Amino acid sequence: MADKPIITVKNLVKKYGDFTAVKGIDFEVYEGEIFGLLGPNGAGKTTTLEIIETLRDKTSGEVMVDGFDIDTDADSIKKRIGVQLQAAGYYPNLNLTELIELFSGLYGIKVSAADMLKKVGLNDKAKAKYKELSGGQKQRFSIATTLINNPRIVFLDEPTTGLDPQARRNLWDLIREIRANGTTVVITTHYMDEAEVLCDRVAFVDGGNVIGINTPDAFIDELVASGFERKKEVKLANLEDVFIAKTGKDLRAES
Repeated sequence: MADKPIITVKNLVKKYGDFTAVKGIDFEVYEGEIFGLLGPNGAGKTTTLEIIETLRDKTSGEVMVDGFDIDTDADSIKKRIGVQLQAAGYYPNLNLTELIELFSGLYGIKVSAADMLKKVGLNDKAKAKYKELSGGQKQRFSIATTLINNPRIVFLDEPTTGLDPQARRNLWDLIREIRANGTTVVITTHYMDEAEVLCDRVAFVDGGNVIGINTPDAFIDELVASGFERKKEVKLANLEDVFIAKTGKDLRAES
């Protein structure tokens, strides 16, 4: 992982009338890392991401993405990022091939739908309609749409919410593959085990402020060094590991 920033956020502020949702946030995302933005609902995470993604205007501050200033080069930034849409963004009666072709048309580029679906393990669902997919398949398809324009950075907003443990672990593998192929990943999640496993570094956001940035290991070591002890004995596996061991990790449709 190169310690070269691909995203730089300086003193970012976003106000809605008298309410300040983002209160002078600073952080960097390094090229080639999986970076987690963590915090409770209403902390300012989504607003911050939407500003970086050029979907929302900032009140003040500086945002640079892959060398481009969001104030003067928003169009250049849009071409370099992939943003995961929520489910409402899809036409339920189109099949996956048609949807990929539709999105590539919106980007003004030609891609092979079969190749895009193969990247996310959905090549056997090319003729299936979006509404026929399981939860895990829908999430993998939404990630496929973020990769259409061969982005330098992808933004994934709570990508595994509502998935069963198998689908969740398979999505983790997909996210690692995306990073292995040279794409920087920015992820939000409420699952701390997910952030601990996937992220090279995480930033905790609360009340519109960044309250800490470090590697998951460093944060955990710092907490332990402060005298913190878990009430329950730490075991070498958890119940999710048991679930996976007993049921396997094969991709499967939901019944």
